[in-house]
Amino acid sequence: MAAPPQQQPAQRAQGPINNDDIADWTARFNEVLARPSEHAKSKSPAGAQPWYSQFFGCFNPIDTCLMSCCCPCVVFGKTHHRMRKSAKLEGYEPINTSCLLFCASSCVSLHCIPMAMQRADLRAKHNLQGSCLIDLATAACCGCCQLAQTDKEAAYRDQQASSQGVQQPYQAAGGMAYPAGPKP
Repeated sequence: MAAPPQQQPAQRAQGPINNDDIADWTARFNEVLARPSEHAKSKSPAGAQPWYSQFFGCFNPIDTCLMSCCCPCVVFGKTHHRMRKSAKLEGYEPINTSCLLFCASSCVSLHCIPMAMQRADLRAKHNLQGSCLIDLATAACCGCCQLAQTDKEAAYRDQQASSQGVQQPYQAAGGMAYPAGPKP
């Protein structure tokens, strides 16, 4: 009698919590906690670029504004995914580890910390103007505006980077050349 074929274990969906994201956030928090005064005094270098997205330009487009006000955790998670995983949002799920982190930190009124960290990462990645204190102040005073600004800025900067690509100026083709043969 033949043995019954072994069944493959069912593939489980990964779900909204990603262990790599947890490790990334843990490392980032530990980095800040290891040197708090260094991070608190950090500011952009003198040649930093201005932000493309204005802070109080959060009302345009209206869908980003509404999402930032009604579901800030989703916008936070989307920006995180765009910055850390895929600029084109490939594989993005609205409910993800960063979204849940934002919700959990909001329950204890500490959502300003991951928001300020995300803004600081965006500033560092694209050499934007600002400082740690400004990041914390904008997160505390108008978190919806900050979420909309960082989401739009990340999308804009990534779109700019992908559209530039590797560009070389036009080069004219060389003239015809005949192979060197025996001379008579």
